[in-house]
Amino acid sequence: MARVRYIGAEPVTVPELGNREVQPDELVEVPDERYEGYACQTATWEAVEEPKAAEPAPKKLSTAVKPAATSKEG
Repeated sequence: MARVRYIGAEPVTVPELGNREVQPDELVEVPDERYEGYACQTATWEAVEEPKAAEPAPKKLSTAVKPAATSKEG
C-alpha cells in the first residue's frame, strides 16, 4: 500500500478508508490503485511513499511439442 500525509488544518473523515477520521499531519496508507487520487490533491495530501511496482507475472512454461527434425538426404 502507498502512503500519504494529510496536510489539512482540520480533521477529516475519509469514507474510502472505512470512515476513518484523519488528523492534520497524520500519515495514512491508501490502496495503491487510489494513490493518484490523493497525490493529485496537493493542497490536502502530501505524497510520501508511492505504490510499489507490480511484480511481473511468472513466465508460463510452454508445453508445446516441437516437431522432430527431418534429415535431408540428397
